[in-house]
Amino acid sequence: MTAKTIVPAVPNQRHAGFLARLTNPRVYCSLIALSLILIVPGVIDSPFVMHVFVTICIFAALSTAWNIVGGYAGQLSLGHMVFYGVGGYTTALLIQHFSLSPWIGMWGGVALSVILSVAIGYPCFRLRGPFFSLATIAFLEVVRLLSIHFTGVTGGAAGLIVPLNLGWAWMIFENKFNYLYIAFGLLLLTLLVSWGIRNSRLGYYLTAVREREDAALAAGVNNTGVKLKAVVISAALTSLVGSFHAMYMTFLEPATMFSLATSIEIAMFALIGGLGTVMGPLLGTVLVVPLAELARGWLGASANGLHGFVYGTVLVIITLTLPGGLVGTFGPRFTKWIDRLPGGGRLHDTGQAPAQRAIVGEVGKPILEAKNLVMKFGGLTATDNVSITLNRGEILGIIGPNGAGKTTLFSQISGFLTPTSGTVGLVGPDGAMTSPSSADEFARLGVGRTFQIVQPFGKLTVLENIMIGAFMRHPKVEDARAAALRAARLVDLEDIKDVEARNLPIGGLKRLEVARTLATEPSILLLDEVMAGQSQSDTQRMVNLIRAIRDTGVTIIAIEHNMQAIMSLSDRIVVIDSGRVIAEGNPQEVVKSRRVIEAYLGEDFVDAQGL
Repeated sequence: MTAKTIVPAVPNQRHAGFLARLTNPRVYCSLIALSLILIVPGVIDSPFVMHVFVTICIFAALSTAWNIVGGYAGQLSLGHMVFYGVGGYTTALLIQHFSLSPWIGMWGGVALSVILSVAIGYPCFRLRGPFFSLATIAFLEVVRLLSIHFTGVTGGAAGLIVPLNLGWAWMIFENKFNYLYIAFGLLLLTLLVSWGIRNSRLGYYLTAVREREDAALAAGVNNTGVKLKAVVISAALTSLVGSFHAMYMTFLEPATMFSLATSIEIAMFALIGGLGTVMGPLLGTVLVVPLAELARGWLGASANGLHGFVYGTVLVIITLTLPGGLVGTFGPRFTKWIDRLPGGGRLHDTGQAPAQRAIVGEVGKPILEAKNLVMKFGGLTATDNVSITLNRGEILGIIGPNGAGKTTLFSQISGFLTPTSGTVGLVGPDGAMTSPSSADEFARLGVGRTFQIVQPFGKLTVLENIMIGAFMRHPKVEDARAAALRAARLVDLEDIKDVEARNLPIGGLKRLEVARTLATEPSILLLDEVMAGQSQSDTQRMVNLIRAIRDTGVTIIAIEHNMQAIMSLSDRIVVIDSGRVIAEGNPQEVVKSRRVIEAYLGEDFVDAQGL
């Protein structure tokens, strides 16, 4: 056992790292830009301008909080104001009935919002696309109607007035600049949380789930779990902003606190600025809110509803001309310019690859056993009483004609499909046979798989794609990056590690998927037609790679139609036809079987050849 040396960080090292970040142009330029939110209203000294900047902070904070769910995780929640309203009403009611300071009461709102977010999120995350959005709208409307119905508690449609107790303890001021301080603080909080998530394992996982949920499962990601974490954090931040805004307005009514229109607006600000980016929601708010507020200020009552027209116009222009939003379109070029300023290029983490997970066990002993697997889809039987045993250290080839049930078998022995009947047993770290119940559990126990149709995370770079797999064993970003570099080097992708995955040719995508799976440090690797559609040179490269992987101790099952390659690679062959195993054994013996030749070439051909 190798001893691990831990070098404690001394205060000077921590201070040096903190100062290095402050002197990075991305950091100090962001701080300068944010400081303008306080400087401009201080210089102009106008109540209207003050109101506009408080509104910017509030809506930018709401949009940034929403972006954690809607941008990072890709879950288009259109009922997010339910958490805003719960925060505001809880705080106001605690003041009214218990004279509790809003600084304390707002955390009661956070607690209720978190509970509500789990109650809404857990069932709704099982829905996809527009059905999820419609479900969130339904929850918002239910809560709004309840707040109208319970007149004795919320004041109903007549509204609720916050007691006008002045001072910092009650968050109500004569000097309006104090409101800006608090709103600015909440904005900074949401930006810091958003930045922290985006640059953490959770942020990468959310992006992976947004891009391709099946590929995320194969990398060991608990999709529902990470989405619940996102909605809990987002709900808590939204509730805090709602509590403050209630103090700022001093009057609450259901139509405002649980407004569907406002829910759509905060989503729209993120879309205009750039979904899934840290600064996008803020930029979208800064662009649109002043225009709407100025239009209402200039035109007065005659402009009632004009802000909706302004929002819609800007949204149409942005989506037609800049579909990636402001940050998505101009961000990379602007960042390159920023990095040329003094102190640029210091934030990139580098590190030594952490030790790879050791694969233990006796070669030749069973590591996976699938017994009597039956998989039915309605009246179709995809696998019919299939049993296979995988021995540690071997390459097992699975062949058969198209539609034979090979990929269905893969999905069952990797947890993506639950067999109609039969069992899948896997030797765990303790040496005992266990039966995992989900795809991410299979992955964590050491079963890695690729897909017949490659599933890259297209908007992530090659290295970031591989990091999604590496995070399962290495939670720290710098460790995952170093482990991903090791996997990229093995599959010959290191030179293009910063290229977006969607720009790779098919051969590169196949190797990328293998690298992402290898980064999970599996003991069993399931390869589903990784040589399909490749050139002869790419095929030979993949053959050499598979052999190199097996030499590291990884046990491999490969589905392949390239007979020459699979015969030269495999220690054993299993042949499946019409969902049944028709032959199994040594490659040279299996290929001579009459039943195998019939399955591939047809009975007429066999009879003509006299076989």
